[in-house]
Amino acid sequence: MKTIYGNLLTEFKEMYYSYATLGIIASSCIGSVAAMLILMSGTETLQMIELFLVVAVAMWFNATVLAQLKPKIVLNSLIVSVLFSSIIITIHLI
Repeated sequence: MKTIYGNLLTEFKEMYYSYATLGIIASSCIGSVAAMLILMSGTETLQMIELFLVVAVAMWFNATVLAQLKPKIVLNSLIVSVLFSSIIITIHLI
């Protein structure tokens, strides 16, 4: 019995270049929204650390695609990037 993650990984491997391209766009857009919300809340040390983390996680995903790492690593990086940026967005909207 395959899990949701297993099915997602299989499909991601089959259409790697399409999903990698969509992932770069999605990760960059969600990361930029998170960065905007962080900067709207101020420019103190805590906000700058949050901004650094959001940018670093989004750039890590982009780097995994450009380095042509294994699809599993790229998919995991995409999931982490989108989840981290979404958590930051949620925190700043509450």
